[in-house]
Amino acid sequence: MKAVLAQIVPVLGDQERNLRMHIEEIRRAERSGADLIVFPELSLTGYMLQDLVTDCASIVGRSPALRKLAEASARIGIVAGFVEQAPDIIYYNSAACFLEGRVAHVHRKVYLPTYAMFDEGRYFGAGEVFRTFVAPWGRTGILVCEDFWHLSSSYLLAMEGMDVLVVVSASPTKGVGASRKPPGRESWLTLGRVVAKFLTCWVIHVNRAGYEEGWNFGGGSFVVDPAGEVLAEARLFEPDRVTVEMDPAVLRKTRAACPMLRDEKLDLVRRELDRVAAARYEAE
Repeated sequence: MKAVLAQIVPVLGDQERNLRMHIEEIRRAERSGADLIVFPELSLTGYMLQDLVTDCASIVGRSPALRKLAEASARIGIVAGFVEQAPDIIYYNSAACFLEGRVAHVHRKVYLPTYAMFDEGRYFGAGEVFRTFVAPWGRTGILVCEDFWHLSSSYLLAMEGMDVLVVVSASPTKGVGASRKPPGRESWLTLGRVVAKFLTCWVIHVNRAGYEEGWNFGGGSFVVDPAGEVLAEARLFEPDRVTVEMDPAVLRKTRAACPMLRDEKLDLVRRELDRVAAARYEAE
């Protein structure tokens, strides 16, 4: 499998311009023989939308932009981020995978950060499920930024047989110049290696770059193999395009040598979680 990490700088609120950027990157990746191209969180709209959320929202199955991405996926898989308007007029921070000319999967961000500089809960509804889907490169799960920082998210996807985890983000930095690494950079990389190694899966993380409304986004996208080895890293702060080869044999060999998923006691986990939840509810 050949994957392209499209570490772009979306234009805030300009979906048409962002769509053109996506199509250009998709065509370039397609010409290189890539099987998958991954864009960052809210790649079609920019991140700091606030009151622009309703203006930038797309309805799956009806949005011209999403239809064009679906058409562009005839020969290459595409993961992109967008604002989704649900039938009940709730807006979600969503990421979709487009495959073979259709929307194959949509993940709605479950964990909306509402601390420090973040206020997503004011503008978005929270997703309620974690699901995997079948793709040509293996069973895949998608997480959006903060979802990745809750270990249960990746664990639930792994229990459904996940081979590849795609994480899209718009992770900002603060008070850091171009000559220094963002303080959270090593945390992202450490988390990627831990999840990949202990769930024996591929981890593809694509973060955006550039500036938006005074915020700087760190870039630094990466791919980690199922043994926890970092295969590729994108540049910090700047837009970048990284191509990486992912050998399916690595997944098979790693799971044979480290059969943690095979030995996981799912019934025990469910039973103990029920016990902990019951005790917490009684305490409340």
